[in-house]
Amino acid sequence: MTTTGIVIFDGAEDLDIVGPWEVLGVSAALRSAAHGGQEVDRAVLVADSLGPVRCAQGLRVLPDATFDSHPVLDDVLVPGGIGTRTEVGNPRLIDWLRRTAPGCRWVTSVCTGVLLLHEAGPARGRSVATHWSFEDQLEARGDVTVVRDRRWVVDGNLVTSQGVSAGIDMALWLVGERYGVEHSRAVRRQMQYDPEPPYQD
Repeated sequence: MTTTGIVIFDGAEDLDIVGPWEVLGVSAALRSAAHGGQEVDRAVLVADSLGPVRCAQGLRVLPDATFDSHPVLDDVLVPGGIGTRTEVGNPRLIDWLRRTAPGCRWVTSVCTGVLLLHEAGPARGRSVATHWSFEDQLEARGDVTVVRDRRWVVDGNLVTSQGVSAGIDMALWLVGERYGVEHSRAVRRQMQYDPEPPYQD
């Protein structure tokens, strides 16, 4: 059983949560089917309290567990969004990340979620990715190398991605690392994730 904790908080970017959640959920469903319906992986939403969280675009979500009540986590994912500017000063969240990250196999973030990992410590001294509009601000905080030309960046067990939709790509890479390239491709096929955005330059 692999358990991934996705941290949620007011102002988190909706797709930063829902994109990786979809990848992890499809991956878990495919693996469960291959194991006779047995639950083999799960993702849980973890927050400061069990009250509803309103995301940056207005989506309301309910946590599965709190910082004090979650199951043992193998991996952790931190979304970005405008809420990170407030949460960087939330001692409960930052202390929780500081305590939880060392016990995780993978520590990951999407978009400006890396700000919280920088504040908590896991991103310090590492190479990271973030949203293009936040790269200079993050670099100015010091003790971090911002990679500006890669959709996601792996540095040891730290995996960070650029903004919003890049979290889907990062999550597909992650399930590929866990279970192999062909499994990741099967997840992508099941999601029918083959972007063809209109109006490209």
